[in-house]
Amino acid sequence: MKILAIETSTDFGTCALWQDDTLDQRICPPGRPHSETLLPLVRELMTANGIAFAALDAIAFGAGPGAFTGLRVACGIAQGLAVGACLPVLPVCGLEAMAAATGKARVLSLLDARMGEIYAAAYERHDGCLELQGALRVGPPVGIELPAGGGWVACGNVLAAHPELEQRLLDAGIALQPGVLPQAGAIARLAAQRLLNGDGIDPALAAPLYVRDKVAKTVSERLAAGGKA
Repeated sequence: MKILAIETSTDFGTCALWQDDTLDQRICPPGRPHSETLLPLVRELMTANGIAFAALDAIAFGAGPGAFTGLRVACGIAQGLAVGACLPVLPVCGLEAMAAATGKARVLSLLDARMGEIYAAAYERHDGCLELQGALRVGPPVGIELPAGGGWVACGNVLAAHPELEQRLLDAGIALQPGVLPQAGAIARLAAQRLLNGDGIDPALAAPLYVRDKVAKTVSERLAAGGKA
């Protein structure tokens, strides 16, 4: 099985090639838009592994949530490559990929949503598969409901930026894995199992998972929060 995966929901863009349980991941050059760097990096990855696009079984992408522009880049490139090579597409939630990357059984994934908010999702592992507990959420850190029970690990890039949330997690006995981000390698691993289950979709049906429908606050909202117009 050969799957190309791409992930650009954050500033840390990646692409990866999954070949029969082996993984080769590359990182987009920092400081430049993913729209400029991702495709050349994908071509470099495919060439280095001697794989043609037509030899792939599917293309996976990080569907979100995350930066709106990044989500559109990943989705659009996945669709374009898949159509050109007549391949199915596998959208994968970045929060689930974060949970999978920890290797833990009970994970609270937390990703910076900007505008003073965070994306959150709780996952539990059953029979080797991660299952979403409740729904994906977005909101201020103070309003994020923590999962009940023991053995939970919180991961993500919001902990250092929101010390009040970090303290809440520690007080609740939740271990921390700060700095975990969605990456193409984890996307590819999840996509491989889904392809075996027949979950690939037509490229035309692929869409980003925004969760939030606002890209910025209005002037009045920024002023109400103590910011500047």
